[in-house]
Amino acid sequence: MTDPTHCFPEGFIWGAATSAYQVEGSPVADGKGPSIWDTFTRVPGTIEDGSSGDIACDHYRRWDDDVDLMVEIGLDAYRFSVSWPRVLPNGIGAINHRGLDFYDRLVDRLLEHDIEPFVTLYHWDLPQALQDRGGWPERHTAAAFADYARVVAERLGDRVTNWITVNEPWVAAKRGYLLGDKAPGHHDPVEAVLASHHLLLGHGLAIRAIRDVSPRGRVGIALNLTPVVAASGDPGDIDAARRFDGDVNRWYLDPLHGRGYPVDVLADLESDGEIVDRAYLESSDDHDVIAGPTDFLGVNYYERTIVRRASNEVSPEVAISPDAAITEMGWEVYPSGLTDLLVHLADEYRPRSILVTENGCSYGDGPDQDGKVHDRRRIDFLKSHLAAASGAIAAGVPLHGYFVWSLMDNFEWARGYRQRFGLIWIDFETQERILKDSAFWYRDVIAVNGVQ
Repeated sequence: MTDPTHCFPEGFIWGAATSAYQVEGSPVADGKGPSIWDTFTRVPGTIEDGSSGDIACDHYRRWDDDVDLMVEIGLDAYRFSVSWPRVLPNGIGAINHRGLDFYDRLVDRLLEHDIEPFVTLYHWDLPQALQDRGGWPERHTAAAFADYARVVAERLGDRVTNWITVNEPWVAAKRGYLLGDKAPGHHDPVEAVLASHHLLLGHGLAIRAIRDVSPRGRVGIALNLTPVVAASGDPGDIDAARRFDGDVNRWYLDPLHGRGYPVDVLADLESDGEIVDRAYLESSDDHDVIAGPTDFLGVNYYERTIVRRASNEVSPEVAISPDAAITEMGWEVYPSGLTDLLVHLADEYRPRSILVTENGCSYGDGPDQDGKVHDRRRIDFLKSHLAAASGAIAAGVPLHGYFVWSLMDNFEWARGYRQRFGLIWIDFETQERILKDSAFWYRDVIAVNGVQ
């Protein structure tokens, strides 16, 4: 690569990300307990191709080879999640030390190769035993999460510096307990609101637990955030965009930054009959915990959202520009939205540091006759989004790292194995791994700390 057009600051973190259920496999190995995804994938019709994460990328057994591939790419950092039921099979109580041993070995090997581990504690795989007791809509799950965070930090905190408490609480709450297309597959609006509150509360309690046992730790949360645009100047579309932005973005950003829940969203929920006890949600004690100081804000960005008034006048409808390029997930390719989002976050909330904890695209390019994967569209996507990230830095955003989603093709939740986000191509029958062209391109980006 020639001298980069977009140079990044010295010390910028270049990484890639995965999550436990999507890559590990080995659902009962070494004493692991079941998660809500082990249960959900066994319900007929929940997964497009009828698959599960039982094998996935077999990362639980092939992790050493996978670290070698990270070294070949030249990663500075690897973001992975710990499987809660692998560590605490019942969600609480007896620790499964054999499960912790896996992450212990992984962390040591990463550090041997100067790859910084970024540990996510919750990426949607709640122990089924806790779901049987009510799951995230119940307050005790937040307390259990803090206890689990303490267990992991006590084991890994002497070597792990960077912690992400919860990944995308909106997805875990809204799509798990209301829309039902993610585990546990419920359709209850009140459960969804309570789950969102307890996920945030669990985040705050986990911060305290981690800092108690690992004072040098840096702790943050990863939110799925999107710039929201009204489809037109029609007042109904403008209000629909306000509602969508409030539900997805502000409901999480505001309390995390000490503002409490947005009053307009609380009013929407009341009018929609989705609040049981507003006083409970607005407890000052809870909000003091939720707003505990963080060291960084993790941003998962994939697309902007264009919103218009829905025919039922309650749930806003999402539109896509007719001229937009879209990925195979059906998501709009809109890199300037990343700049807009990052600048807005820096201006409005002033986080100490921001990390792009996920950004990527699904394209199904597989090996050609030469055995290589020529995924030009992924390279173009990443290149344009890195240029957008560079533009945000130039505008004063304290952006300090970028993680591609994903390190490897994996189990893409309800989409099964039909969507491929990885820098590494996986043959899910043989478990063969092939570095895609995008992996070699990313290696060059990392080497020069910039993008042409």
